[in-house]
Amino acid sequence: MDVKRVRDYLYWLYYQYQLVTCSYVLEPWEQSMFHTITVTVLAMVVYTAYVFVPIHIRLALEFFSQIFGPQAEGAV
Repeated sequence: MDVKRVRDYLYWLYYQYQLVTCSYVLEPWEQSMFHTITVTVLAMVVYTAYVFVPIHIRLALEFFSQIFGPQAEGAV
């Protein structure tokens, strides 16, 4: 993989991020605060999803297995 193409693609993604969030109009110290808050919120969302989503999926599967219960052998 070409390193220059990867680097250009990452620069393009960062530029798109700046355009979408309008952070290119902020001063440098405001940009750093904005990026810090954004990364912190994103990390908290990922951590919460990693910890709690599997628990909720397991509980939902247990709930629906109790509702529908075991199927009869002869039932079609």
